[in-house]
Amino acid sequence: MTLAHVVVVAVAVAWCLQRLRRRPGAGSSAAARARRLRSPLVRLADLVGIQTARGRQANQWDAGAAGEKATAARLKPLAREGWTVLHDRALPTGNANVDHLLVSPGGVVIVLDSKKWSARWPLTVQSGRLMHGDRDVTRWLNGIRHEARTVTRVLGGPVIPLVSMEGAQLVGGELVLDGIRIVPADRTVPALRSLARRHRAVGEHPGPRAARLFRRK
Repeated sequence: MTLAHVVVVAVAVAWCLQRLRRRPGAGSSAAARARRLRSPLVRLADLVGIQTARGRQANQWDAGAAGEKATAARLKPLAREGWTVLHDRALPTGNANVDHLLVSPGGVVIVLDSKKWSARWPLTVQSGRLMHGDRDVTRWLNGIRHEARTVTRVLGGPVIPLVSMEGAQLVGGELVLDGIRIVPADRTVPALRSLARRHRAVGEHPGPRAARLFRRK
């Protein structure tokens, strides 16, 4: 068997193993996006050390999936405290999803977005823009804005957006931009508990409806 045949077989085996490892839950949508980008040709390019645009995109989606899984692990204590904790839930329309949808015991609804960005550059807010080093990344908050608006419309009550940031250092400890609070990943759970203490919903607890209306991706 030639080296080319060995490489092709290795790519095929890796692809099959990826399919077998698919599981629903936190990060599953991002991981699925990475798998779709990694066609056999992209995998072959990776094996021989050729970097492709699709390969770089797949790596970014894999990092996102890893961030969501890490956040899900941190959120486990909240479920034991009576929180409704939903991971990777589809919005009713379009292809977007909510990384984590939480409802406190008091009925406070929070949309939590997981981010895992490079630690090489700090995260700052400058002149109303979110900056990762010298790169303007403000548009990356559009997703959680859309998710919060959609969840608000579906559940008929206020929703609090929150971003959990892993990797990149937040200058000042926490950041707030246009009402969206960004916290370090290791402070996510304390931030959620603080929000639950400061806010309280009125009327029927929305947890069961949220679980029913926002289905797994």
